[in-house]
Amino acid sequence: MPLPDLDDLIAEVDRTCATAHRPGGQEQPDWLALLTAAAQISGQLQSLADDLVEDYVEHCRMHGSSWTDIGAALGVTRQAVQQRFHAPHKRYSPETMTEALRAAMAHVKRAAVQNRNNYIGTEHLLWGLTVEDNSATRLLRDAGVPPERVHEAVAARLSMGASQAAERIAWTPYSRKAIALAEARSEAGGSDLIDCDDLLVGLAQVGRGAAAAVLADAGFDATALVG
Repeated sequence: MPLPDLDDLIAEVDRTCATAHRPGGQEQPDWLALLTAAAQISGQLQSLADDLVEDYVEHCRMHGSSWTDIGAALGVTRQAVQQRFHAPHKRYSPETMTEALRAAMAHVKRAAVQNRNNYIGTEHLLWGLTVEDNSATRLLRDAGVPPERVHEAVAARLSMGASQAAERIAWTPYSRKAIALAEARSEAGGSDLIDCDDLLVGLAQVGRGAAAAVLADAGFDATALVG
């Protein structure tokens, strides 16, 4: 995958900054507005970079790497890497989910294993949610979005990997954020269990990742939902 070079990023700043050029044909653009746009894009790139490194730190920890080894791989001390990544991620056991969501999660795991992926991304979650009829597929239909179309679209984004590890698969940062948002939604609705529609909304609310892109393309707007 080719990475954007500096010229590409400068062009993106110029394209996205609504006030890049002063009105009236003045020669000097609004440099402060352009600087603000550049800082926003830089922050987005840094966030993506941090998420990428965090994802592989999680995998290393799951598969037995020490903090010393991880620090050496990143070129920092054990103390530095622990300070950055030490907070454990919350684990969601089947007891926190409805029966329907547990069934969907079985499909999620199967999608990752069959595609030999060593991670559970938002695309796996959305694929699993749309295999069978549940509160997520009903919510999609209520929003005028055919769940079958969503299922086909996200299936096209599943790519074959080379992993042989079927039992110890880490969730990506966006997937963890989605389930945390789902839990918050279920609690706000007075439920002790996370359901399929909660996770669907969580995937949309993350705003990034394969699932959010598929849902946005399909016209599913989580912000329009009540509750």
